[in-house]
Amino acid sequence: MIRSYNISDPHEAQLQTALLNKIDNLTKPKGSLGRLEEIALQIGLIQGTLSPTLNRPHNIIFAADHGIVEEKVSKSPKEITWQQMSNFTHGGAGISFLCRQHGFELVLVDAGIDYDMPRHPAIIDLKVNKGTRNYLKGDAMTTEEMELCLERGALVVDKLNARGCNVLSIGEMGIGNTSASSLWMSCLTEIPLVQCVGAGSGLNTEEVRHKYEVLQRALDNFTLPRSAENVMRRFGGYEMVMTVGAMLRAAELRMILLIDGFIMTNCLLMASKINPLVKSYAIYGHQGDEVGHKLILDYLKARPLLHLDLRLGEGSGSVCCYPIVDSACRMINEMETFAQASITKYF
Repeated sequence: MIRSYNISDPHEAQLQTALLNKIDNLTKPKGSLGRLEEIALQIGLIQGTLSPTLNRPHNIIFAADHGIVEEKVSKSPKEITWQQMSNFTHGGAGISFLCRQHGFELVLVDAGIDYDMPRHPAIIDLKVNKGTRNYLKGDAMTTEEMELCLERGALVVDKLNARGCNVLSIGEMGIGNTSASSLWMSCLTEIPLVQCVGAGSGLNTEEVRHKYEVLQRALDNFTLPRSAENVMRRFGGYEMVMTVGAMLRAAELRMILLIDGFIMTNCLLMASKINPLVKSYAIYGHQGDEVGHKLILDYLKARPLLHLDLRLGEGSGSVCCYPIVDSACRMINEMETFAQASITKYF
């Protein structure tokens, strides 16, 4: 049984009026800073203040393997998961330079890699099992494993929040997780599976067709009601379920959630089926190149900040969008009002 999450609705009418009044009286034409004004309003509501701040941003990468890869649904072999996790520790990955550039602390979590990772101070060992089971043949994980993933994802967020972090990006590493995400998306939105399945890490047309056929068979074999709990247990990856737990806990703690690409957007979708208020804490970093990403963003009525044709994962798109979020906070805190600047209000 999934526990309930006590997420506050940040939309408080009196505060919203005060924030809009402050934003509208900055020395600019009303609405002229566009999305920056929207983001400043959202963050002010989340934090309950007219002067929002961004403190100690972190990017978590949850990593795990998926049993479905034995059906050849991915271009990349399974060992890429642990090899890339090692690369993260050396600072040589895409997310590594982005975290350095934008001042993010990178947190690495072994959620269920099918490999005995050498002990490393940069990797938090929260391994639930050595990869999920093949969901073409049954549930990917047990109910107990699912609940443990949710708890451990929340635990990581608690530790970061205790350090003073109030803005969180989450990424993933797990060969086969676009397949799980496509199934989550189709089950929870009723969008036909064929529109949810894309090239992942570089499949060609024939390989995408094979991937779709495997996933359609897995979906045909799934006869339970399509509740969040049933879908999460049947098709999820350990890294994805830990992400869901992390997102829900971050919202409970009134943290800002920067949402990355296709997989992370599907994790936010899953979290929203458990508690819809989690969406109020989400800022969508980008629209990626995976075929289903635009469809799920549209379903969530989400407006991504960037369109850079990214499909790396790891939190790359959400970290890339951070300077825009920072600009929104600087706008509301550093611009003077017409009264402060002794400028005639001209709108």
